[in-house]
Amino acid sequence: MTEKQRMLAGEMYDPADPELAELRLAARLLFEQLNTVSQQDRVRRDGLIRQLFGSTGEQIQIESPFHCDYGENIHVGENFFANFGCVILDVAEVRFGDNCMLAPQVGIYTATHPLDPAERNSGREYARPITVGDNCWIGGMAVINPGVTLGNNVVVASGAVVTKSFGDNVVVAGNPAKVIRTIEPTS
Repeated sequence: MTEKQRMLAGEMYDPADPELAELRLAARLLFEQLNTVSQQDRVRRDGLIRQLFGSTGEQIQIESPFHCDYGENIHVGENFFANFGCVILDVAEVRFGDNCMLAPQVGIYTATHPLDPAERNSGREYARPITVGDNCWIGGMAVINPGVTLGNNVVVASGAVVTKSFGDNVVVAGNPAKVIRTIEPTS
């Protein structure tokens, strides 16, 4: 098994592997371009995003600066928006449904490290995928931790640290995030 295969399978892997280092560099070169292209050049910006991400819907907008690890492990549905300062550590897959919005400085982190210090000091790490359903809004400076799944119509309050999964139609807030309200969809 290659280190990339181990990484995507959620097993311990070596991030210093040459193939992974090359893929991260390619992503950084793409988001470096994205972060310097004028907002007026929508065609070029869209092309760079589509080249960077694994898959996208037709409508996508990302405000610069944007940063990620690999890009190819990010999949977004239709009508995706990420505001300034978004960071997605896509060591594992990150999937967004349709109509998702990320406020400024949102962090989506699939990467994680062993708790045991000897294992952690080895430099090896692992990751857990993140899935966000349709019609979700993640507030400013919120953090979504490895392995989290959010259902449809979820709102994550600003500054929340989401450490576990939540089902549909809820507002979550706090550190660690908990349900503070249920949403009654109008349609």
